[in-house]
Amino acid sequence: MKISIIIPVYNVAEYLRKCVESTLNQQFDDYEVILVDDGSTDGICPALCDELQAASPEKIRVIHQENKGLGGARNNGIEASRGEYLLFVDSDDYISELTLKELNRYIERYHADVYDFGFYVCKEGEKPAPQIDNIPKDIVLRAKDHPSLMEANPTAWTRLWKRSLFIDHQIQYPSRVWYEDIRTTEKLFVCADSIVSIPQCFYYYLVRENSITHNKNVSRNREIIDAFDDLIAWFKENGYYDQYYEELCRLAVEHIFVVGSVRVLRIDDKSPLLKEFADYMKKNFPDYKKNKRLDSMNRNQKMVLGLLNRKQYHLVRRMFEIKDRIS
Repeated sequence: MKISIIIPVYNVAEYLRKCVESTLNQQFDDYEVILVDDGSTDGICPALCDELQAASPEKIRVIHQENKGLGGARNNGIEASRGEYLLFVDSDDYISELTLKELNRYIERYHADVYDFGFYVCKEGEKPAPQIDNIPKDIVLRAKDHPSLMEANPTAWTRLWKRSLFIDHQIQYPSRVWYEDIRTTEKLFVCADSIVSIPQCFYYYLVRENSITHNKNVSRNREIIDAFDDLIAWFKENGYYDQYYEELCRLAVEHIFVVGSVRVLRIDDKSPLLKEFADYMKKNFPDYKKNKRLDSMNRNQKMVLGLLNRKQYHLVRRMFEIKDRIS
């Protein structure tokens, strides 16, 4: 079997049918769909998964498990999968009908370990906005030769992954945590012998108010530090730390200091997490301000970084309050 589509499911009855229908409406046949019901408590999703399987038994398999979080659901899906390649789809999102046909075309051409592709950001009342990583297209890449790969969006669902990457290198998604993608994607990139970036968008990402980005539980944003502790430990253990120090530093600046601080500031500009993020950067990446890879950050990120370095938190919060009003 060529491709396994893995869909973790948790209390998403409103979105699940559209998601699954998009995976069944493909112009390609050599694939399976694995629904991993992650202990849903809404009284609807477990039965809905079984209903969808009964309607398409030749394509869909269902796993019912106790709640293990998004990462744990993906891991069980990987273990049960039969495909050479894996595509992760979140159950509130959906994919283009051309997704598997086009991805297979690239598989037949390159036989790569990873295929990176673009996605559409879908907000209610707005036209889907395309997002494509700034990576060289239609050539075979390796992280050691193209370290800019480490600056790409770390999401699991904007790539097609060779299953053997997970198995051979014993890489799994962490269970019951936030930021499971960044803990995992960077490891897979380093282990991959070949990565190809495709100049097309296949995935439709739905922006929801209860996503991590909009979650009001400020304390859970500390888990980005746990994620980087995990990354740093893995890179050191596997002998990659010195080689990818600048890239890890660049990642930490963006995801801990900039994005993490902004998420916290939008909720509580007095949170002790702001100091903890700044102290983490000084301890683990004391020379981060001199990192040449910061040049690749966009103008807004650089502006926020400058304000954070000067501890002008009120200006950052004000900037995003204005942005929220006009968006």
